[in-house]
Amino acid sequence: MNERATTVEGVRRTNLAEVLRLVHHGGPRSRAVITAETGLNRSTVSDLVSRLVEAGLVREQEPDPTRRVGRPSPIVVPSADVVAIGVNPEIDAIEIGAVSLGGAVRVRERIEADSPDVAQVVETVARTIAAWREGALSGCRIVGVGVAVPGLVRTDDGLVRLAPHLDWRDADIAGPLSEALGLPVVVGNDASYGARAERLFGVAREHEDVVYLNGGASGIGGGLILHGELIGGAGGYAGEWGQTAASITDAADRRADGGVLEDEVNRARLVRATGLTAPDEAALEQALAAPDDAAVADEAGRQRRILAATLGNAVNVLNPSMIVLGGFLGSLRDIDREGFDAEVRARALAASAEGLELASAALAADRLLIGAADAAMERLLADPLA
Repeated sequence: MNERATTVEGVRRTNLAEVLRLVHHGGPRSRAVITAETGLNRSTVSDLVSRLVEAGLVREQEPDPTRRVGRPSPIVVPSADVVAIGVNPEIDAIEIGAVSLGGAVRVRERIEADSPDVAQVVETVARTIAAWREGALSGCRIVGVGVAVPGLVRTDDGLVRLAPHLDWRDADIAGPLSEALGLPVVVGNDASYGARAERLFGVAREHEDVVYLNGGASGIGGGLILHGELIGGAGGYAGEWGQTAASITDAADRRADGGVLEDEVNRARLVRATGLTAPDEAALEQALAAPDDAAVADEAGRQRRILAATLGNAVNVLNPSMIVLGGFLGSLRDIDREGFDAEVRARALAASAEGLELASAALAADRLLIGAADAAMERLLADPLA
């Protein structure tokens, strides 16, 4: 192949990737809209869409007939039959979901497990996907697997350096899982994948500078997005908000001498206060929303004060346009959103808090699975015909 042919093919692949990424992250859109967004001409867009249709990555459908003006352009829709698997091992369960192009969760399962080790996660995921291939995912194309781990994950190779609540140290899950499934596997921090999901598909879609904190059974993690880019740090370990010193302004609010944020703002403490047994996010949120016990209200209020002070510091240091709270942190905010948001702004410099928006995660319990699956789709999005 001569140099010109190679260059032309390279440009075509780049353009294919841009169109597929637009439809995947932005949702269904007409050829006319794709033409406007990419700056490519109509014939080029027509050819690119046709290539993606042939590859089974998108399909075209007629637009809403009630909105026709002149000759409407077909709507390009991501294929629901192209999926990636998201996996989130936690101290009490292994969550697995199949996420289609476009970010929709096609099927998910939560399998209870007590601090599962790598071998147990691999066996559970392999068994679940095998069943799905015969059932819910029959006829689907699985392009990869993303694992969202509550711990420190090295960017270079996906090695889990430390997931303390799972007792994983220097653990390789990518290799054994890829061998068991015959699929490429990526591994990352769970909260970073949550930030990715909310930025691309959730409440932070219109924001370039975002602080994301996620609260789960294993503690508090987070993600940071600056100028639209997810910041991982030198080794990929950025965003460990739970390990920062707790911002406590009233000594009476302290429960753990010398403790860090996740020792004070803590899901287990909330669960004990409510008296619930192994609640999921929805059950805990419901118990916090209308507490009929003073002990629940007091504990939730204490944690809200500490969390608000911590976020005020984040606003001063990073000047985000949005803060997103996931898991039980979102539930704490939702008790009184206006009051909590006002407290965060009061803790920050007025100039830094100008225009600041706070929000609870829009993708609920699916956010980590969607973020992990999106990371697993990156190879496909970068080169759709590879």
